[in-house]
Order: sequence, then structure tokens, then C-alpha cells
Amino acid sequence: MDTKAVVVFLIIGIVAGFLASLILGGHGGLITYLITGVIGSFVGGYLFSALKIKLGIANPLVNQIVTSTIGAIIVVILARLIS
Repeated sequence: MDTKAVVVFLIIGIVAGFLASLILGGHGGLITYLITGVIGSFVGGYLFSALKIKLGIANPLVNQIVTSTIGAIIVVILARLIS
């Protein structure tokens, strides 16, 4: 991965973490959004791949943000259940 790809990945993680906190009602800082979104990206990507779910969104950036946000929501719900 080059530097530009890593920066885009991190920005997608921040956006996904922020959207997940808006949807679930919560607060956090930039680092919390980043961690939640990046982990959510892996979770969402794995689940969508394993379940063979296609979102049908033509724009790959928007597709990744939606996938990461759904994964981040799952991560936050699991974290709340554990704690």
C-alpha cells in the first residue's frame, strides 16, 4: 500500500466510526472514531464477503464507507454487550 491508500483508509475509518457513533448515540474523539472505524472496516468486509452480500453501490468509496460503518456498528454493539 502506498501512502495515499493508507490515508484514504484512515479517513474512511474516521468517517465510519463517526457515523456509527451518530447512529448508536455515543461520543468519542478522533482516535476512538479511527479505531472503531478501522476495526469495523475489517469486520464489515469479512461479514459481507462471507455472507456474499453485495450492496449495489456503484461508487467504491461510498461502498467502503457503508461497509465500514455497518462493521463499526457491530463492533460498538459487541463492545457494549461485553462491558
